[in-house]
Amino acid sequence: MCPSGAKGIGKGETEMAKSPEAKIKVQLPEKFQMDYDRNLALLRQNPGPFQIFPEPVFEPGGHPETFVDFECAFAAQNIQRSAPRSILDIGSYRHFILGLLAHSPVTTVDVRNRHPLSPNETVLTGDAKKLKLPDQSFDLVLSLCSLEHFGLGRYGDEIEFQADSMAFGEMIRVLRPGGYLIFSTTITRARPAIGFNAHRIYSYAMLRSFCAGLTLSDEKFFSHRLKTFCPLEEVTADPQGWDVYCGCWQKP
Repeated sequence: MCPSGAKGIGKGETEMAKSPEAKIKVQLPEKFQMDYDRNLALLRQNPGPFQIFPEPVFEPGGHPETFVDFECAFAAQNIQRSAPRSILDIGSYRHFILGLLAHSPVTTVDVRNRHPLSPNETVLTGDAKKLKLPDQSFDLVLSLCSLEHFGLGRYGDEIEFQADSMAFGEMIRVLRPGGYLIFSTTITRARPAIGFNAHRIYSYAMLRSFCAGLTLSDEKFFSHRLKTFCPLEEVTADPQGWDVYCGCWQKP
């Protein structure tokens, strides 16, 4: 359900892309500005076939990383390790799925209607808490950054406050014995919370209860403060903050 891997601005969330106009207003380092003005003037003197207009951007340093990179890396490693023949995705980052489609057929479920962009994709528009799919029909079920949103109305879905547990039960139902469920979601060491209607924030105990009857294969915790994976003890205890849980569980 995450919209193309970019979410609204919020605590611990990625910042949405700025427009060119917004970038122009950013305060630039003095040396860069001087060099920019000189090079812009030179370019205007000899533009070749191009129209020239100012759009200064200065983004030095290391390549930016967010929790999304770590979620996707976790999922990619565990998908490769499990080598599934059939994959069901429920609401994961769209760009991750498009990359996955280069290697595997994927059935995707989203409450919002859209069209497939690859012959390897089968698109099902529907509600994750009521999957119209047979029991034990997929080797792997994937759901990145979606569980926390189910049933809160953020994406036009109906309000159902138990939709997360209902959807998780559906994921397990359609998973074949021996198959893997890979998911990521919010986590806190404070009291679980709902930032209505953006998302839920889970405790570790709640996430483990969802996975009752499954066998843990791999799990990791991402800290926004540390900007990397961390031990559970380093997960935020901010009452309104959240970090990220990544889990890979096998169905017996």
